[in-house]
Amino acid sequence: MSDTSKIQGGMLGWVDARFPLSRMWNEHVGEYYAPKNFNIWYYFGALAIFVLVNQLLTGIWLTMNYNPSAEGAFSSVEYIMRDVEWGWLIRYMHSTGASAFFIVVYLHMFRALLYGSYQKPRELIWVFGMVIYVALMAEAFMGYLLPWGQMSYWGAQVIISLFGAIPGIGEQLALWIRGDFNISGVTLNRFFALHVVALPLALVGLVVFHILALHEVGSNNPDGVDIKKNKDDSGKPKDGIPFHPYYTVKDTFGLGVFLIFFSAVVFFAPEMGGLFLEPPNFQPADPMQTPAHIAPVWYFTAFYSILRAIPDKLGGVVAMGSAIFLLFLLPWIDRGRVRSVRYRGLGHKVALGLFAVAFLCLSYLGLQAPSDLYFGLNVTTWAQIWSAVYFGFFIFLFCYTAFGFERTKPVPDRVTD
Repeated sequence: MSDTSKIQGGMLGWVDARFPLSRMWNEHVGEYYAPKNFNIWYYFGALAIFVLVNQLLTGIWLTMNYNPSAEGAFSSVEYIMRDVEWGWLIRYMHSTGASAFFIVVYLHMFRALLYGSYQKPRELIWVFGMVIYVALMAEAFMGYLLPWGQMSYWGAQVIISLFGAIPGIGEQLALWIRGDFNISGVTLNRFFALHVVALPLALVGLVVFHILALHEVGSNNPDGVDIKKNKDDSGKPKDGIPFHPYYTVKDTFGLGVFLIFFSAVVFFAPEMGGLFLEPPNFQPADPMQTPAHIAPVWYFTAFYSILRAIPDKLGGVVAMGSAIFLLFLLPWIDRGRVRSVRYRGLGHKVALGLFAVAFLCLSYLGLQAPSDLYFGLNVTTWAQIWSAVYFGFFIFLFCYTAFGFERTKPVPDRVTD
């Protein structure tokens, strides 16, 4: 053994005697056995972790030159873009990263819907994932105000005013969130603190819990088969392979492909035609001038459509909250015994497809003015139709599975590919 190997071994042994570094590596990477039939849908969990790291690092650099005050916020963003060395790149990586985060998270969630990754014994993994999603929405909303542009200001005004619809405590709650009677520098300052300190810490902790819960019960797979039921003489799953090096190499390849698209957006279309960075946000916030059409960023628009679909303000808030809350209850709404969509009944496949289409349509409608017409119907009417499809999915799924209407295919004992 060379002197270098002895030094490295000695250092590792010294660390292991004081911190379980090797044991953590083996339990969660080196000797963690994952199903051997992961497909393209299983890239998005690892990509979400990468984007989180990107947001944390670029966010740290942005805070070095950002001024969290009503008087200096907008000009400090302009300063970052124009005068800070590579500031434009860091800002675009952060703004594009926000949208990329939601893209990979939505695809990650849809994969869970496809293969039943929320079903027993993975209910807690799903709940942790949903808490991450809600925390991510809060993080994005707080960060959306920080540029202090027109859409940032008025978008935050609309969202915070929704809390005022809560009976009894609504007005006081909205006042507490703003910290003032109107959105002001006080609001900006507390949102800045939450965005750069509290919520990132919560997100990192939740991601750790999510991964620990996943590794405790094991990963699901496209067949929905529990690989722990078939082990060899050494106790290793017959249909599993070590996460490292097999899936670390695979995820590295996926990351390379992702970076091609991510870089293309950052360098050639960071505003994405106004979808990622809206034109009104390049104007400083003006409390005296309301934009012609106020809409949140694209990743909030599905729930914004549900909000607008209900004429009553309180009813809209309840519907929007219920749309998110029902996702938390999905492991208990779906009473089916089969996980993967490959072996589930036709009704489930059609319902899941309609649910995905409804979400996409609601996301599009949330970007449009309520009076716009499509096929003779205005946006509000279309939002009501697709909201009914969205909520109908959960009602149908419960009835379809709880009352024995679903006719499934035989599930194999071993993974099939």
